[in-house]
Amino acid sequence: MTELTAFHNVRFPTAVSFGATGGPERRNEIITLTSGREKRNARFTHSRHRYDAGTGLRSLADLYEIIDFFEARRGSLHAFRFRDPFDMKSCRPDETAAGMDQLLGTGDGVKARFALVKTYGDGDAAYSRPIRKPVLPTLAVAVNGVLAVTPADYVFDDATGDIVFAPSAVPGVGQDVTAGFEFDVPVRFDIDRLEIGISAFKAGAIPSIPLVEVRL
Repeated sequence: MTELTAFHNVRFPTAVSFGATGGPERRNEIITLTSGREKRNARFTHSRHRYDAGTGLRSLADLYEIIDFFEARRGSLHAFRFRDPFDMKSCRPDETAAGMDQLLGTGDGVKARFALVKTYGDGDAAYSRPIRKPVLPTLAVAVNGVLAVTPADYVFDDATGDIVFAPSAVPGVGQDVTAGFEFDVPVRFDIDRLEIGISAFKAGAIPSIPLVEVRL
Protein backbone atom coordinates (compact mmCIF):
# COMPACT_ATOMS: atom_id res chain seq x y z
CA MET A 1 0.00 0.00 0.00
CA THR A 2 1.38 3.43 -0.98
CA GLU A 3 1.08 6.27 1.51
CA LEU A 4 1.55 9.87 0.38
CA THR A 5 4.30 11.81 2.12
CA ALA A 6 3.29 14.70 4.34
CA PHE A 7 4.61 17.18 6.84
CA HIS A 8 3.48 16.34 10.36
CA ASN A 9 3.23 19.52 12.40
CA VAL A 10 4.66 17.90 15.52
CA ARG A 11 8.02 18.45 17.19
CA PHE A 12 10.66 15.81 17.76
CA PRO A 13 11.02 15.22 21.53
CA THR A 14 12.66 18.41 22.80
CA ALA A 15 14.60 16.85 25.66
CA VAL A 16 16.35 14.53 23.21
CA SER A 17 16.96 17.24 20.58
CA PHE A 18 18.89 19.39 23.07
CA GLY A 19 21.50 16.66 23.34
CA ALA A 20 21.78 16.12 19.57
CA THR A 21 24.84 16.89 17.47
CA GLY A 22 24.97 18.34 13.97
CA GLY A 23 24.63 21.55 12.00
CA PRO A 24 24.64 23.04 8.49
CA GLU A 25 26.06 21.23 5.48
CA ARG A 26 27.27 22.87 2.26
CA ARG A 27 27.94 21.08 -1.00
CA ASN A 28 30.64 22.72 -3.10
CA GLU A 29 32.42 21.52 -6.21
CA ILE A 30 36.15 22.31 -6.29
CA ILE A 31 38.22 21.84 -9.43
CA THR A 32 41.98 22.36 -9.47
CA LEU A 33 43.09 23.96 -12.76
CA THR A 34 46.38 23.23 -14.51
CA SER A 35 47.66 26.56 -13.21
CA GLY A 36 47.20 25.29 -9.66
CA ARG A 37 44.34 27.68 -8.97
CA GLU A 38 40.93 26.43 -7.91
CA LYS A 39 37.53 26.88 -9.47
CA ARG A 40 34.83 26.60 -6.82
CA ASN A 41 31.10 26.30 -7.45
CA ALA A 42 28.28 26.09 -4.92
CA ARG A 43 25.95 23.18 -5.65
CA PHE A 44 23.48 24.17 -2.90
CA THR A 45 21.84 27.60 -2.83
CA HIS A 46 20.90 26.97 0.80
CA SER A 47 22.69 24.98 3.46
CA ARG A 48 21.14 21.68 4.49
CA HIS A 49 21.18 20.78 8.16
CA ARG A 50 21.95 17.31 9.44
CA TYR A 51 21.72 16.02 12.99
CA ASP A 52 22.28 12.88 15.00
CA ALA A 53 19.72 12.68 17.78
CA GLY A 54 21.18 9.50 19.25
CA THR A 55 23.56 11.54 21.40
CA GLY A 56 20.53 13.12 23.09
CA LEU A 57 19.17 9.89 24.56
CA ARG A 58 19.56 9.90 28.35
CA SER A 59 17.17 7.21 29.56
CA LEU A 60 15.04 4.27 28.53
CA ALA A 61 12.04 6.60 28.72
CA ASP A 62 13.69 8.73 26.00
CA LEU A 63 14.32 5.62 23.96
CA TYR A 64 10.70 4.47 24.11
CA GLU A 65 9.51 7.96 23.18
CA ILE A 66 11.75 7.97 20.09
CA ILE A 67 10.50 4.54 19.01
CA ASP A 68 6.91 5.80 19.30
CA PHE A 69 7.76 8.96 17.33
CA PHE A 70 9.63 6.98 14.64
CA GLU A 71 6.74 4.61 14.08
CA ALA A 72 4.20 7.44 13.91
CA ARG A 73 6.28 9.11 11.18
CA ARG A 74 6.60 5.80 9.28
CA GLY A 75 10.38 6.07 9.40
CA SER A 76 11.65 8.50 6.76
CA LEU A 77 8.25 8.93 5.07
CA HIS A 78 6.89 11.97 6.89
CA ALA A 79 8.77 15.15 7.85
CA PHE A 80 8.37 16.93 11.18
CA ARG A 81 9.68 19.80 13.34
CA PHE A 82 13.07 19.65 15.04
CA ARG A 83 14.39 22.06 17.66
CA ASP A 84 17.99 22.82 16.66
CA PRO A 85 19.87 23.12 19.98
CA PHE A 86 22.41 25.51 18.44
CA ASP A 87 20.34 27.79 16.20
CA MET A 88 16.67 28.28 17.03
CA LYS A 89 16.12 32.05 17.32
CA SER A 90 16.27 35.17 15.17
CA CYS A 91 18.81 36.48 17.67
CA ARG A 92 21.64 34.96 19.69
CA PRO A 93 20.66 31.82 21.66
CA ASP A 94 21.04 33.61 25.01
CA GLU A 95 18.83 36.55 23.98
CA THR A 96 15.08 37.00 23.63
CA ALA A 97 13.68 37.35 20.10
CA ALA A 98 12.37 40.84 19.33
CA GLY A 99 10.52 42.44 16.44
CA MET A 100 13.56 44.26 15.06
CA ASP A 101 15.93 41.25 14.91
CA GLN A 102 15.81 40.46 11.20
CA LEU A 103 15.25 42.69 8.18
CA LEU A 104 12.73 41.09 5.81
CA GLY A 105 12.62 43.89 3.24
CA THR A 106 11.57 47.46 2.56
CA GLY A 107 8.05 48.50 1.67
CA ASP A 108 7.04 50.14 -1.59
CA GLY A 109 3.41 50.88 -0.76
CA VAL A 110 2.20 47.89 -2.82
CA LYS A 111 4.07 44.76 -1.74
CA ALA A 112 2.15 42.81 0.89
CA ARG A 113 4.25 39.63 1.15
CA PHE A 114 7.64 39.41 2.85
CA ALA A 115 9.48 36.09 3.19
CA LEU A 116 10.53 35.17 6.71
CA VAL A 117 14.32 34.83 6.78
CA LYS A 118 17.31 34.79 9.10
CA THR A 119 20.43 36.52 7.77
CA TYR A 120 23.98 35.42 8.57
CA GLY A 121 26.91 37.76 7.93
CA ASP A 122 26.96 41.29 6.54
CA GLY A 123 27.12 43.11 3.23
CA ASP A 124 27.43 41.31 -0.10
CA ALA A 125 28.57 38.10 1.59
CA ALA A 126 25.44 37.84 3.76
CA TYR A 127 23.35 34.67 3.50
CA SER A 128 19.56 34.74 4.01
CA ARG A 129 18.12 31.47 5.26
CA PRO A 130 14.42 30.84 4.60
CA ILE A 131 12.49 30.17 7.82
CA ARG A 132 9.47 28.00 7.10
CA LYS A 133 8.50 26.81 10.58
CA PRO A 134 8.52 29.68 13.08
CA VAL A 135 7.09 29.10 16.54
CA LEU A 136 4.05 31.31 15.96
CA PRO A 137 3.46 32.45 19.58
CA THR A 138 6.98 33.99 19.50
CA LEU A 139 6.63 35.71 16.11
CA ALA A 140 6.79 39.52 16.32
CA VAL A 141 6.66 41.73 13.21
CA ALA A 142 7.45 45.44 13.06
CA VAL A 143 7.15 48.14 10.40
CA ASN A 144 9.58 51.02 10.84
CA GLY A 145 10.15 49.90 14.43
CA VAL A 146 6.45 49.80 15.34
CA LEU A 147 5.08 46.37 16.22
CA ALA A 148 2.28 45.13 14.00
CA VAL A 149 -0.69 43.21 15.38
CA THR A 150 -1.89 39.84 14.11
CA PRO A 151 -4.34 39.13 12.57
CA ALA A 152 -5.48 42.73 12.12
CA ASP A 153 -2.23 43.83 10.42
CA TYR A 154 -0.71 40.58 9.15
CA VAL A 155 -0.84 36.78 9.11
CA PHE A 156 1.79 34.11 8.53
CA ASP A 157 1.25 31.99 5.41
CA ASP A 158 2.44 28.52 6.39
CA ALA A 159 2.28 27.30 2.78
CA THR A 160 4.85 29.85 1.54
CA GLY A 161 6.72 31.04 4.64
CA ASP A 162 5.60 34.64 4.03
CA ILE A 163 4.38 37.41 6.29
CA VAL A 164 1.23 38.69 4.54
CA PHE A 165 0.02 42.18 5.42
CA ALA A 166 -3.63 43.17 5.31
CA PRO A 167 -4.56 45.72 2.61
CA SER A 168 -4.94 48.41 5.26
CA ALA A 169 -1.49 47.68 6.74
CA VAL A 170 0.75 47.31 3.65
CA PRO A 171 4.15 48.89 4.47
CA GLY A 172 4.68 52.29 2.89
CA VAL A 173 7.53 53.39 0.63
CA GLY A 174 10.88 53.11 2.40
CA GLN A 175 9.50 51.48 5.54
CA ASP A 176 11.60 48.60 6.89
CA VAL A 177 9.81 45.36 7.68
CA THR A 178 11.51 43.39 10.46
CA ALA A 179 10.72 40.34 12.55
CA GLY A 180 11.82 38.33 15.56
CA PHE A 181 10.97 34.71 16.26
CA GLU A 182 11.96 31.30 17.48
CA PHE A 183 11.87 28.54 14.88
CA ASP A 184 12.09 24.82 14.20
CA VAL A 185 13.79 23.03 11.30
CA PRO A 186 11.69 20.76 9.04
CA VAL A 187 13.47 17.40 8.99
CA ARG A 188 12.87 13.69 8.42
CA PHE A 189 14.56 10.55 9.65
CA ASP A 190 17.49 9.69 7.39
CA ILE A 191 17.02 5.99 8.13
CA ASP A 192 14.20 3.47 7.88
CA ARG A 193 15.43 1.16 10.61
CA LEU A 194 16.27 1.76 14.25
CA GLU A 195 18.95 -0.56 15.61
CA ILE A 196 18.81 -0.44 19.40
CA GLY A 197 19.84 -3.01 21.98
CA ILE A 198 18.53 -2.52 25.51
CA SER A 199 21.57 -4.15 27.13
CA ALA A 200 23.95 -2.06 25.03
CA PHE A 201 22.00 1.09 25.84
CA LYS A 202 22.26 0.42 29.58
CA ALA A 203 26.01 -0.04 29.13
CA GLY A 204 26.32 3.39 27.56
CA ALA A 205 26.18 2.56 23.84
CA ILE A 206 24.44 5.34 21.90
CA PRO A 207 22.42 4.40 18.80
CA SER A 208 22.71 6.61 15.75
CA ILE A 209 19.48 8.45 14.87
CA PRO A 210 20.28 10.62 11.83
CA LEU A 211 17.96 13.42 10.78
CA VAL A 212 18.17 15.53 7.62
CA GLU A 213 16.52 18.84 6.72
CA VAL A 214 13.86 18.86 4.02
CA ARG A 215 12.73 21.66 1.72
CA LEU A 216 9.05 22.48 1.89
